[in-house]
Amino acid sequence: MIESLIDPLDPLERQNQKLLKIAEALMRRVEESTDASGAAYAQFQRAAVLEQEVRARTLDLERALQLLNESNAQLAQANQETEAARADLANAIETVQEGFALFNLEEELVLCNSRFGMHMPDIQAQLVPGLSFTEYVELVSQSRFLSLPETLTPQDWAKRRMSRHTDDHVVFNVRLNGNRWTQVSEHRTPDGGTVILQTDVTDIMRIERQERDRILDDKARLIRATLEHIDQGVCIFDSKLRLIGWNNRASELLAIPNAQFQMGVQFKTVFDRLSATIRFEGGVSDADLLDWVNRTAERAPLKFQMRSGRFKILSVFAQEMPDRGFVISFTDVTAEHQSAQALHEAKTLLEHRVAARTEELAHALKAAERANSSKSRFVAAASHDLLQPLSAAKLYVATLGSGLNENDAHNVAGKAESALNSVEHILEALLDISKLDSGRATVHQTTFSISNLLSQLEDSFRPVAQAKGLELRFVHSNALIRSDASYLRRILQNLLSNAIRYTDAGKVLVGLRKQQGSVRIEVWDTGVGIASDQQEIVFQEFQRLHSDASAAEGMGLGLAIVERACGLLNHPIQLRSELGLGTMFSVEVPLADTAPLKPHGHVLQQVDDSVTLTSTVALLIENDENLRSALTMTMETWGIQVLECSSEEQAVGLLREIEIVPDIVIADYQLDHGKKGTDAVVALRHEFGNLPACIISANRSSELTGYCKRAGVPLLHKPIDVQRLKSVLETLLKKMEPE
Repeated sequence: MIESLIDPLDPLERQNQKLLKIAEALMRRVEESTDASGAAYAQFQRAAVLEQEVRARTLDLERALQLLNESNAQLAQANQETEAARADLANAIETVQEGFALFNLEEELVLCNSRFGMHMPDIQAQLVPGLSFTEYVELVSQSRFLSLPETLTPQDWAKRRMSRHTDDHVVFNVRLNGNRWTQVSEHRTPDGGTVILQTDVTDIMRIERQERDRILDDKARLIRATLEHIDQGVCIFDSKLRLIGWNNRASELLAIPNAQFQMGVQFKTVFDRLSATIRFEGGVSDADLLDWVNRTAERAPLKFQMRSGRFKILSVFAQEMPDRGFVISFTDVTAEHQSAQALHEAKTLLEHRVAARTEELAHALKAAERANSSKSRFVAAASHDLLQPLSAAKLYVATLGSGLNENDAHNVAGKAESALNSVEHILEALLDISKLDSGRATVHQTTFSISNLLSQLEDSFRPVAQAKGLELRFVHSNALIRSDASYLRRILQNLLSNAIRYTDAGKVLVGLRKQQGSVRIEVWDTGVGIASDQQEIVFQEFQRLHSDASAAEGMGLGLAIVERACGLLNHPIQLRSELGLGTMFSVEVPLADTAPLKPHGHVLQQVDDSVTLTSTVALLIENDENLRSALTMTMETWGIQVLECSSEEQAVGLLREIEIVPDIVIADYQLDHGKKGTDAVVALRHEFGNLPACIISANRSSELTGYCKRAGVPLLHKPIDVQRLKSVLETLLKKMEPE
């Protein structure tokens, strides 16, 4: 009954109030009741029970209220401690002198201090909690305060930055506008978050640069000391034609008191002091020198001679510096000129002695060929034909150091170059024969038109035939053949070269005869012919129709290569000749069953005449010091600025230090310690972009050739052809030009 009067859903206070009212009502009814049957007593008992229940409920309520108050007090204290800790953390972070930021495990910015991003005011306001790390990197990459190299875009910088974010610990420097630097330190927290510190290191960088400047000053003093210890006189002028450096030797050679050499004096003033005592020689006048000095365009190196006083002869060399200044050096060559006449008289006698010795050597080698086996004859003959032009080249080069005048020096240098070209041709032929004999030669047979091949040969040999007054005819055909185009071209080139060489009058004919399943390519000439007793030996090495022919006119290796190449290709070769009436060589080539495939691979295009190598920056990686120096000198004559390195590590370090990306990379394939030039090119391209490059190597393997072809990197074989090198460099520069 009582439970029905009380709603258990009511609060305890409401239930106690109801129970008190019920108890009071029952007590009044007990006191007022006069029922003798004892009902009043029962109601009294119920009232007492209700009072006890009310008291118990009241105690429970008091205890619950007490627990609630204690919990609220503890919660308030915890909140207070949390706020205090947060405030302490914020104050502690704010006291940090560096920029500070914390990203959580989800790569979102949790908090940062006021110094974070202060070096980039245009984005600092956007660095707020909730910003993702990717968005933060994107904001930094687009900031106008970020200073990037010309070759690096904001997108590339952001990509590199995100790649470094994968490391647990990262430290790097960021260059800002105004020549300021910030060091960024990024570290991973134990829970997977990221802490970033930004430190201004501008002062440190400036100190490092000051130290570098001090080192440069030390180097300048070292250069000054070096100039004073060399035997040449040196004068250095800046871009405004003012004297900024000289040595005492210059004062001695020019007969100018050292006191008259003053810092900042104009070139014209120095020149006027010399004009009364010097005379120009070697095709250069005083007007030419003044024109060279005052030229606004780039100056090519200038070399000439002049006389100072009555007897002294000076060799003068003037060269422009990168800052448009120039250096003039003076070398006393009086003693060399005094002995030049004696050397010139000895030159004729020396040439006769060399010719006599060469003839003796030729007879000795012929005797050795008859006495030894086929292999021994081949080696002896090769030695003969190599030593002859090498000896001549050595003597010519020795003559160059004897102080010849400019015209004689050019003449001797041309002869030396011709002799060395003969050596190169012999080596190439020997390599071809060695490759064919060793079985290492690889054949790449394709289907192609014989007409295209004959057209190329006609264009190549027509000027040679016309120069000898010969008629050269080609009979073309649209036939498709199956062969190795390179080897077949080499075969026909040798046959045509021999036909023109041994034909003094008349004509040379290249014709075709179709047969069952093949075509026979015939080369006819009206030359001297080959005697029947010589037709068996013309295909042997170093066999010439005229024994007095020089290496430049033929080395007796052409037909040996033809025979071996035809054997490799399985192309039968025939010879018909009659002495005094002419000769016919024929090569039988199979016809193709299918149409030719489209050409593919790396082909060097013809370079436009407007391409120039002037002011090109080339990175040269060559471990051989002599070859590196020779290549540098050669390329510098073309106007190329060469950065010399001996290894990949040195090249990467140099480019990082000078912060210059070269226009072209030339790398030797075989470097020191087993390193490869191809790997160096890949590493440089990975760090500095897709740099144009070429490889030089004495390695003629098909593996290296195939790799360079797939990589689109030109391959130059040693010995290096200078014109071929120049053509390759011009082609690479042409490809770099915008369309």
